[in-house]
Amino acid sequence: MGDEPPGRRWRPAAALAVLVAVTATVGVLIAILQRPATHAPMRSTAVATPTPIALQAPPSLNLSGTWAGLCTGPFNGFCSLTWTQTAHALDGTFVVSSPPDNLHISGNLTGSTISFGAGGVATFTGTVSGSTMSGSYTDIANGKTGSWTVTISA
Repeated sequence: MGDEPPGRRWRPAAALAVLVAVTATVGVLIAILQRPATHAPMRSTAVATPTPIALQAPPSLNLSGTWAGLCTGPFNGFCSLTWTQTAHALDGTFVVSSPPDNLHISGNLTGSTISFGAGGVATFTGTVSGSTMSGSYTDIANGKTGSWTVTISA
């Protein structure tokens, strides 16, 4: 040990201290890497995209009131519709002269297309154009069809 240049002496205590510090640091790193996670790992989760709800525009037609005209087929002669309209829903009465009857009806309006029914008696479909409604119907009891045309009463 005597042939080492001055200032470059080997110091066993210092070397031992460096070795202990490095070993301790490596031990701490190993312990950190082996420690279980304190929270669940982040996983990507698919997020459900809400299904858009088709909103129906307010009706551009107001059918509320009394409509009168003629029916042909199983219901024949004078007929009238009296409507109360709430948004697209229709509720009212259907009066026919032959055979004489006064029926409760309900239905809906989509654009200019109307569909309604009289509680198990008949189903009606048609269109509205200005002050006139017309279409066809089916008499449920016998399956026969007919037509109807009515105009709004002033």
